[in-house]
Amino acid sequence: MTETTGKQTALEDGLRSLGSVLVAYSGGVDSAFLAWAAHQVLGERMLAVLADSASLARSHYRDAQAFAEENAIPLLVVETQELEHEAYAANGPDRCFHCKDELFSVLEGERAKRNFAAVAYGLNVDDGKDFRPGQRAAREHRVVAPLAEAGLTKAEIRALAQAARLRVWDKPASACLSSRIEYGRRVTPEALRQVEDAEEALRALGLRRFRVRHHGSVARIEIAEEEMGAVLTPELFARMAAAVRSAGFPYVAVDCDGYRSGSMNELLPAEMLASPRVR
Repeated sequence: MTETTGKQTALEDGLRSLGSVLVAYSGGVDSAFLAWAAHQVLGERMLAVLADSASLARSHYRDAQAFAEENAIPLLVVETQELEHEAYAANGPDRCFHCKDELFSVLEGERAKRNFAAVAYGLNVDDGKDFRPGQRAAREHRVVAPLAEAGLTKAEIRALAQAARLRVWDKPASACLSSRIEYGRRVTPEALRQVEDAEEALRALGLRRFRVRHHGSVARIEIAEEEMGAVLTPELFARMAAAVRSAGFPYVAVDCDGYRSGSMNELLPAEMLASPRVR
């Protein structure tokens, strides 16, 4: 038995021990694999719950629904109202906590109403190494993390998803649209729409792993290293600029450091990144 196979067995045993579970589902590889695994183990005693709000891109919403349908995973769509909370809209470094606090509050209500034993989310071992204030909300709401508890890393989850022939196995990571907006700049439906429209326009040009970061009048585009060479042409630069300006950004810049997850955290003080209050 390989180490990864052993972790998959541990995951299945952990899910089985729950008896029944609601899975916080976004359609990303972690939550999609968790929802698929829970359905394999628990059948109708699991329910994937997709939270719909302005911070979820419509293309991601449609893809999440499609994946659940393709794999016969029971799916419930609920609405969350994180933008109604001032602490979230103000967009401080702990924004993710307030988002997950709203999400898990809604899921806890659904869990109690539908008589499920637990709520689970797709945290993996690697996530614990990053600045993720939402993990504090999960702890406060006693949300379980079966992937992390089984010791699964992101690479191992992708490998298991590929072995199971799940099409999302190599899906690029994609945090919510609010994560593209610089800290301190208010999260509004208009700002979220700008980011979504700009990213959809760049995706139509063939980019796959990238981000559009919102800095007010400036859109800062981060492009993955493996894609950078193909786009560094005057013609494509002009098309990219036109596409992003059409979303409402007067100025368009390309980040020379390329795409990296959580780049908005780079300017936060080290003591904040290490603080258990916001982690």
